[in-house]
Amino acid sequence: MDASLPSTAILITKSSQARQINPNFVMMTLHSSSSTLVNIQAKHIHIVGSDRYDRKYSLKLTSKFLRTPISNSLQPPVNQSVAAIVFGDGSESRLYPLKKRRSEGAIPIASNYRLIDAVVSNCINSNINKIYAMTQFNSTSLNSHLSRAYSGAGLGKEGFVEVIAAYQSPEDQGWFQGTADAIRRCLWVLEEYPVVEFLVLPGHHLYKMDYQKLIESHRNSKSDITIVASNTMRDEDAGFGVLKINAENQVMQYGLRSDREPQNSKVAEALTRLSETNYRCIPSMGIYLINRATMVNLLNQHFPKAKYFGTEVIRGALSLGMKVDAYLFEGYWEDMRSIEAFYQANMNCIKISNVGYNFCDRDSPVYTMPRYLPPTIVNNAVIMDSVIGDGCILNRCKIKGTVVGMRTKIGDGTTIKDSVIMGSDVYEIEDDGESNTNSKSVPIGIGENTEIKKAIVDKNARIGKNVKIINKDNVEEGEMEGIGYIISGRIMVVLRSAEIPDGSIL
Repeated sequence: MDASLPSTAILITKSSQARQINPNFVMMTLHSSSSTLVNIQAKHIHIVGSDRYDRKYSLKLTSKFLRTPISNSLQPPVNQSVAAIVFGDGSESRLYPLKKRRSEGAIPIASNYRLIDAVVSNCINSNINKIYAMTQFNSTSLNSHLSRAYSGAGLGKEGFVEVIAAYQSPEDQGWFQGTADAIRRCLWVLEEYPVVEFLVLPGHHLYKMDYQKLIESHRNSKSDITIVASNTMRDEDAGFGVLKINAENQVMQYGLRSDREPQNSKVAEALTRLSETNYRCIPSMGIYLINRATMVNLLNQHFPKAKYFGTEVIRGALSLGMKVDAYLFEGYWEDMRSIEAFYQANMNCIKISNVGYNFCDRDSPVYTMPRYLPPTIVNNAVIMDSVIGDGCILNRCKIKGTVVGMRTKIGDGTTIKDSVIMGSDVYEIEDDGESNTNSKSVPIGIGENTEIKKAIVDKNARIGKNVKIINKDNVEEGEMEGIGYIISGRIMVVLRSAEIPDGSIL
């Protein structure tokens, strides 16, 4: 590495090893983002498919909802009493085109991670070791990642991450219709362990939370349902549930702010009416802790046709008089509601400050899939205020304020500023002037003398020589998907596997 490399450069490299112990267990050694070694042992991951649909959930309950409060002195350990249900995807395309061929939870972030790693790591760090991941839309890469990444990340002997892929059965011919419908149809899987509560989590949000504090609050309040609400969310944010809560943080009403309705419209007027002297409104984060018996009774008995938790099940629980409380979260939280939000979350991760999400937190490490990549090679490159992933080849280039993903190859004379480069799934070998192995005129990576500014370059993109990706016309929104890119909020987004020919100016 050139001695002129600035001291502000951030270089992240990882290595990990895995070896087979016996047919039932795997011992793995992981490097977390804080470089702390973690040796753990856990069962293999199971992928549930249609071969198990014949096991139907058969728990019998009365029509009255059941409350099973637990005495503080008799509270079971979290790793035995709570199971997490993580939704890795959704039907909405808030992050299109990044989710054109993958689900939201599988989108790469901060060089070496996927979005879902943050949520699963929260579970592991909170001593929740029974994790069910429900997947459906464009879920191939997400299923693969979960199955390979979490066969032993601090889950203990009884821990697991079980992927429940969407399936059809003689009783249910269609796909999952929503969060509530998905859980109802998979109760036959969820009954395997006698847990007391279920923690329902979106898999594409970025935040750090100790779920044990949430569980303690839920049990102390003897709640049927506890909803996590953000105390720091901006007023202009849209597309989330709004909770009307009293002074004791009990939820009195659940509303919904639409993406299509501006803040100063009828919705704002309704929220103003809700904000009476003894009440206040606060946005829901879409995280629910629900007593097991309450969940089963709501889904099977009271609302057997409900599709969604927030708009149908939570409102229904309130109408039945159930005790629904809010747990107020004060920390950083980003729900990746747009390309701009995703871009900013990546930009925050390169800052040496308390702003945003900390991937280098020793007390709360972020786990991901172990890989076998060489360290990054830097040849006379100037790198400032950036994060560099594993296995990159950086020649005489200049990189500033940029997240560079794994296996990225950057040619001589190239300048990249304020961008997110997601990297590549493979190394591509060129044939000395001839066409490469995939018969493409432009190899995977970024060619010589190219300029990229304020852009997101998706995986396996082929950027030629002397290319400028700079939004030359300062366009706010643009649709050029046919030639390999779009513009969202003035951010250039180069599509996955797109080819940008030599000399192009975008």
